Amino acid sequence: MKKVLFVATVVKTHIHTFHLPYLRWFRENGWETSVAAKNDFGDEPCAIPHCDHYYDIPFARFPFHPKNVRAYIQLKTLMRKNGYDLIHCHTPVGSVLARLAARKSRKQGTRVIYTAHGFHFYRGASWLHWIFYYTIEKICAKYTDVLITINQEDYTFSKKKLKAKRIFYVPGVGVDTKRFQRASSCREEVRAELNIPADAKVLISVGEINKNKNHVAVILAMATCHDQTIHYILAGKGPEMERLKRKAVRLGIQSRVHFLGFRRDIPRLYSASDILVFPSKREGLPVAVMEAMAGGLPVICSPIRGNTDLVEDKWGGYLLDCNDPERLAATIDGLDGQTGEKMGRFNMEKIKQYDLKNVLDRMKKIYRGLSE
Repeated sequence: MKKVLFVATVVKTHIHTFHLPYLRWFRENGWETSVAAKNDFGDEPCAIPHCDHYYDIPFARFPFHPKNVRAYIQLKTLMRKNGYDLIHCHTPVGSVLARLAARKSRKQGTRVIYTAHGFHFYRGASWLHWIFYYTIEKICAKYTDVLITINQEDYTFSKKKLKAKRIFYVPGVGVDTKRFQRASSCREEVRAELNIPADAKVLISVGEINKNKNHVAVILAMATCHDQTIHYILAGKGPEMERLKRKAVRLGIQSRVHFLGFRRDIPRLYSASDILVFPSKREGLPVAVMEAMAGGLPVICSPIRGNTDLVEDKWGGYLLDCNDPERLAATIDGLDGQTGEKMGRFNMEKIKQYDLKNVLDRMKKIYRGLSE
């Protein structure tokens, strides 16, 4: 029986969110599946479907944290004992430690795949990011049998500058488009649950509430909008939540900003919303944008790598500097229901190329090419 190991920094917010279809494919094709990642489920049980063996590895997101030394040793021991045929690693810290730990295993026939979910060096990144992250990636590329990039900027750069054995472009991790098709019957029900008027314009953002996601830009814009009946849904949790709540109170819009925390009913929330606002500062290929497009929503987002792969300006939404509150407010005010519906239909058609089935088919070819 062949063995595959998936490595990422965390389980719940990465492996469990993005990679269960791939673990299932391996299991269905007779592979023994393993996952090495930090348990971030908190009080919930750490259950990973389609996984035969789980190893709780103490990864830390900060690269120089002492825990990562222990994580590296554990990974190396794991690889030596179990003799994996294939290792697929993800996330910056998890992928670097996994590729370094797998150097000896590769000499014995193990193949290593790294999916870059958006390099930390990119057009507009600080010189410190370029010096640190680019240098590390350049070193680790020579220990990478297949490098997978998920946006065009990273793919073009990798082909020119990185020395992985093979480099592919794959459009993200895939989105189940059928799951996110708008369920209009839920619209009034969800709005009633959240105490949102049936005729209000509703904005939504989905994802971890941190500085990079830049949700504060939407809150500042809401205070500037001419339409002071607009509501804003935030689905997710994170270190910036309490600060944003205080900001909403200071601006007097707290009754129209809904902090929902982590949710498992994102399709229902999209059905109750009118516009996805995604002002993030850095992305690889944002799943939230893909899901909203599948749900028939127009998208207002920052013109950054990943967003520009997905959103066609003035056709599927608007690409603009979200750090300009007045411009963002004017764009929100100006996006009427008819235009939004037209953009939503455009997005539903475009996102089909990113459907999970299409992406999984591409990954199957890569997996088979390495394991045959």
